[in-house]
Amino acid sequence: MRHFNIDHCQIEIGNIETSSFDEILSTRYGKNKKVILVDENTHDACLEYLITAFPSLEDAEVMLLPAGEENKVLEVCFQVWEAFSDYQISRADVIINLGGGVVTDMGGFIASVFKRGLDFIHIPTSLLGMVDASIGGKTGIDLGPFKNQIGTFQHPAFIYIDYRFISTLPQEEVLNGFAEMLKHALIADAAHWNQLIKVNPYLLAENQSLQAFIEHSAQIKINVVQQDPTEKGIRKSLNFGHTIGHGIEGFCLESGEPIAHGHAVALGMIAESYLSFKKQFISEKELMQIVACITQGFDYVAFSLEAKTRITELMLNDKKNDHSGIKAVLLNGIGNVHLDVIVSQSEALDALTYIDSAFSGN
Repeated sequence: MRHFNIDHCQIEIGNIETSSFDEILSTRYGKNKKVILVDENTHDACLEYLITAFPSLEDAEVMLLPAGEENKVLEVCFQVWEAFSDYQISRADVIINLGGGVVTDMGGFIASVFKRGLDFIHIPTSLLGMVDASIGGKTGIDLGPFKNQIGTFQHPAFIYIDYRFISTLPQEEVLNGFAEMLKHALIADAAHWNQLIKVNPYLLAENQSLQAFIEHSAQIKINVVQQDPTEKGIRKSLNFGHTIGHGIEGFCLESGEPIAHGHAVALGMIAESYLSFKKQFISEKELMQIVACITQGFDYVAFSLEAKTRITELMLNDKKNDHSGIKAVLLNGIGNVHLDVIVSQSEALDALTYIDSAFSGN
């Protein structure tokens, strides 16, 4: 069992049955109500195990959230808050978010504002949740096509990362998490990048060494957040691939054909690596290595010129921007970054067009 701390949040990586979870339920929250938030996927694949393994949860209220990014909206939050009121949930009670990034993002937000804040615990069940979404204290919901426009900075009381849940994931979800692992390596650890590019992404779920990669990737995220909890400086590096990636994701939501977050970020990393090359921050060899790695594991998505233009328009309202324009994180060689690089709409459009050629050449 590995232990880490960010602010007052305790993170434990390993078998949840040998973690502090059972003791915490029995002591800190022994006399309090417990609510487990799940989506349709984790309700079927993970909930029974958790309740069976921890008798303290036998009387917990279970709330089912609709699965998918398209449901990470205020209307669903209202329904949960109204249910909290019906159940007479108090500020002394605890919310347990059992799920991937959508559940931890939305569950954290729901808990952080109800009665001005309840304790909540994350148990991430997706690879993306384990290495990225559950860590760092960002909560959020979407506003129309704009990702995480409403949210708070609020750390969970505890995070329990247990590898057993990876076995519940379809291959697509493993790949989505792998995209964030690639991001962590590209922005902060060239040696880790050199390890990850040797991994066959189609064998990730069966690869036993994945556990070591998960811990290393999570450690990168933890280190960055410890330095900059509220994203005033170095934490912005974690947005690599996300400026264009969020534009793509928002457009797909708006069009009624949602794309997975990790998939959108993977495409965004191709585009933003291309911009890094155009600005002479990385070499052509480095760009080609990044493109080869990502196109090996992720599917091509074609966008018309009209769609690409709309994606750049959505980028104008990205929460990372200020009045100086669209801000992106670009690479400064593999393992380092440039923060707050201003990107014009025409440059963004050029980068989106580059995605086409990146896939056509592989």
